[in-house]
Amino acid sequence: MSAKKKLDSKSFSNQKRNRRKMLTFARVIRYGIDSFIRNSWLSVAATAVMTITLLIIFTAFVTQNILTDTIGNLRDKVDMSIYLKTDTTNEVGNQLKSELLKLSSVKSVTYCSAECARTQFAKDNSTDASALAALNEATNKNPAALRVVVRDINDTSQLQKFVDTNTLLKDRLNPDYKPSFAGERRNTIQSIGRAVNFAQTVGLIAGFIFVIISALIIFNTIRMAIFNRKEEIQMMKLIGADQSFIRGPFLVEAIIYGFIAAFVATGIGLWALYGSAKTLLSYEINAQPTINLVTLYLAVVLLSMIFIGAVIGIISSTLATRRYLKP
Repeated sequence: MSAKKKLDSKSFSNQKRNRRKMLTFARVIRYGIDSFIRNSWLSVAATAVMTITLLIIFTAFVTQNILTDTIGNLRDKVDMSIYLKTDTTNEVGNQLKSELLKLSSVKSVTYCSAECARTQFAKDNSTDASALAALNEATNKNPAALRVVVRDINDTSQLQKFVDTNTLLKDRLNPDYKPSFAGERRNTIQSIGRAVNFAQTVGLIAGFIFVIISALIIFNTIRMAIFNRKEEIQMMKLIGADQSFIRGPFLVEAIIYGFIAAFVATGIGLWALYGSAKTLLSYEINAQPTINLVTLYLAVVLLSMIFIGAVIGIISSTLATRRYLKP
């Protein structure tokens, strides 16, 4: 009986402790919500700054995706041609194509025979009667070509080695036309590659800097709110409240900032993204894949924004309250 009484007493004590924890937790949430409502002007300021922060994060993510897709399109358009003799057969051309595709730096290869080149020339000059007349009268001397798209337009070393060492290719190379990556187009291709890499780097650095600046602003805003209530904090410490109970309402406030800001920032970001789609397209900026991605995973995007906002708020609030919770 004595052991049973001790077990019942321990169970009752645990239940009482759990109820006390739940009651404390409910009070912390209530005090946090009350404080958010009571200090409305600070709440609006903090939420606005948090919204700017999350909007910058959203914009950085979207911009990086759009830039990546646009770069992909640009890369695919910048093909590097290896010109072959006019009499190169389709069998030889396709064999060379297969060997090129084995290179790790090559994304795709298209073989265009001399007849294909002639047809393409006629299509490109369909409005020029004199050019078409000359084409019909002249013997087809257009070179066949292997049009190669590489994964990194700044790195053509593997392609150059293939041109220099492949026996079959060396026998079929057209002596009158140098490969485009080794001829006049080389500087143009390298300039495009440098511009693309520079744009990516600048986008990442700018996004990181703006996020840090915004996080610092949020930290100072929350710290100002805590400073205005320092007497209240001191009073709570004097009556024996523990640090978690004092810090709790500020954490709840910060989470509320992040929660509201996530919805507002996501809404503004989507509105700007959809609204700018046509304008971006007119500048040949490929935004549609990013729009499709965000639309498909909208719930994930929103939850991610809420999570990021909550984390920023919690970290900022914890750092800001540390000074006032020292023994």
